[in-house]
Formats: sequence, C-alpha cells, structure tokens
Amino acid sequence: MFFDPMYFIFIIPGLVMAMWASWKTKSTFKKYSEYAASSRVTGAEAARMLLDNAGVHDVSIEQVGGFLSDHYDPMHKVLRLSPDVYGSHSLSAIGVACHEAGHAMQHADGYVWLNMRSAMVPMVNIGSNFSYIVMMIGMFLHNPLFIYAGIGLFSIAVLFSIVTLPVEWDASARAKKLMVRAGIVGDREAAGAGAVLNAAFLTYLAAAVSSVMTLLYYLWRAGLLGGRSDD
Repeated sequence: MFFDPMYFIFIIPGLVMAMWASWKTKSTFKKYSEYAASSRVTGAEAARMLLDNAGVHDVSIEQVGGFLSDHYDPMHKVLRLSPDVYGSHSLSAIGVACHEAGHAMQHADGYVWLNMRSAMVPMVNIGSNFSYIVMMIGMFLHNPLFIYAGIGLFSIAVLFSIVTLPVEWDASARAKKLMVRAGIVGDREAAGAGAVLNAAFLTYLAAAVSSVMTLLYYLWRAGLLGGRSDD
C-alpha cells in the first residue's frame, strides 16, 4: 500500500463520488434552507409530529452541536438534531429531522436491517481499529495469515457500509411518505425536502463504493483477485 500507484487506481472512483456527493448534499441543503414550510413548524416540531403520528411516543428530541450532526441514538431513544435543523422552519431542516425520525420508527418496528447494523457496531469498531495494523504486520513479516486476517477484519466494515444503504433509504422513504400525511408539508414542499434526503443518501452510497474498492485493492494486493502477492 505504500505509494502503490494501483491503490489510487482502485480508490479514485470512490473519492470522486464522495467529493461529488458531499458537494451535492451541502448545496442542496443550502438551496432548500431558503424555503420555509407553509406549516411553519421547526425541524424539532416536525420530528415530534411524525413520531406522534406513527405512534412512537417514547423518543425524546434534543439539540446537539455541529453541522448536519443529526442522528438517532437507539440505545437511549434520543433523536439529536443540529442547530441548523432543530429550530429552523426550512424544508431542508424538516427533511433531515423527519429522516432521523424515520430511524426511530425503524427501531420501534424492529426493522431487520437497522437491527443488523446496530449488532455490527462492536465488530466494526474492532475491525476499523485493527485491520490496517494486522495487514501491515503481515506485509512486514510476509505472513499471509496476518494479511488475510486483516482483510477479514476490514471486510466487516465494508459489510457495515453496505447494510447501511437499505437503512438510510428506508428512513428517507418513511419520511417522504409520512411528512405529507402528518400535514408537515404539502406535496410540492415534500419534493424539496425529499431532494435533500436524496442528496444525503449519495454520501452513504459513496462511502460504500469507497470501502468496496479499497477491499478489492487489498484482495488484489494479497493475490486473491488475480493480482500480485506480497509473499
């Protein structure tokens, strides 16, 4: 991996996609931040309305610092919204808030992909922290067992990024459908809020592509994908 030109050939598609997705998300969020919903509800109020409409009453909503740091904490059943979302009346804020409420609804429904992703978190933390170390030890020692073990650990993180895709897509689908039904936005306004969610999904897709391409490089480098072996 050390200054290997092939590494960049493998990861360039993911990097380009990630940069484009980041730009798309920020520009779309900024665009629809200038449009307020006719209901005049804030992001926090929209999330509460969506949850109440779905019969989910045991989730609290609070503000957290950062830009687009919004997330749902299933362990504590807390929906945390960034300042740009929590108190804003914009379509962007409502879209993001309702998306996070979608995760809370998934949790309440026992959505299988969310449960799978949550169960993978401890393994992903281990894999992310030790995969590179194990692979580098294997390369220095020319020991294929360490290299394969490192690839196996990294594969867990790759699987996590793939499992994340249906989780995020479903949360947005729930938000788009229920925000109209709950009277938070009208049909035309829902299109704007939905555009923000579509752009945000691209960041998860880019992350998955990047992780898959990196894994393919490791497999190639280990000689398991028709490439060279460092033994």
